[in-house]
Amino acid sequence: MKLLAIETSTEACSVALLDDGEITLRHELAPRRHTQLVLPWAEQLLAGAGLLKSQLDAIAVGRGPGAFTGVRLGIALVQGLALALDRPVLPVSTLAVLAMQGQGADILAAIDARMGEVYLGRFVRDADGLVTAAADEVLCPPAEAPLPPVAVQGVGTGFAAEDGALVARLGGLLAGFDAGALPRSDDLARLAQRAFERGEAVAPDAIEPAYLRDKVALTLAEQGKPRPA
Repeated sequence: MKLLAIETSTEACSVALLDDGEITLRHELAPRRHTQLVLPWAEQLLAGAGLLKSQLDAIAVGRGPGAFTGVRLGIALVQGLALALDRPVLPVSTLAVLAMQGQGADILAAIDARMGEVYLGRFVRDADGLVTAAADEVLCPPAEAPLPPVAVQGVGTGFAAEDGALVARLGGLLAGFDAGALPRSDDLARLAQRAFERGEAVAPDAIEPAYLRDKVALTLAEQGKPRPA
């Protein structure tokens, strides 16, 4: 299988190429530079593998949750490429992609959603090393996060949000955590390949972003600031 994977939902810009089991990756912490990097990186990866875009079987994208701008950008780029090439798309949860970096069998992925909230998703790892959702993804204040039924390994920036409120909330249910992890497109490619094999590819115009939040900014009143005259 030949698959291009693009993940831009967080501060990390990440593009990977899966070519018959081999994965090459471009990944960089690049806030506000995703637009400049994604397409050139995709071209470089394809050129390095000696492939044409027309040889791709599908294109994968991290569908969020994450930064509104990043989620929209990734989906728009992938829709454009897929429509031009007449190829299907594999939208994958960004929290699932992040959870791939967690240790152990039970993983809680958390992304700092700003505005005093975190995006959360609980996952279990199977014998093939891939993760599957164990609960619905939620957006909530870290101090009010739903408690998992078993101890989990944490991964993602949500564990540093609000002065570590999620760590305190979980207490003994948190076996360990990595608060610096960001989603990587090589993990996206692995999850997308499984989705493709399961027949879960969709038409480009059928992608549904996972924002979880409709509101993107606090009002002045909510920030505790005076309203302008």
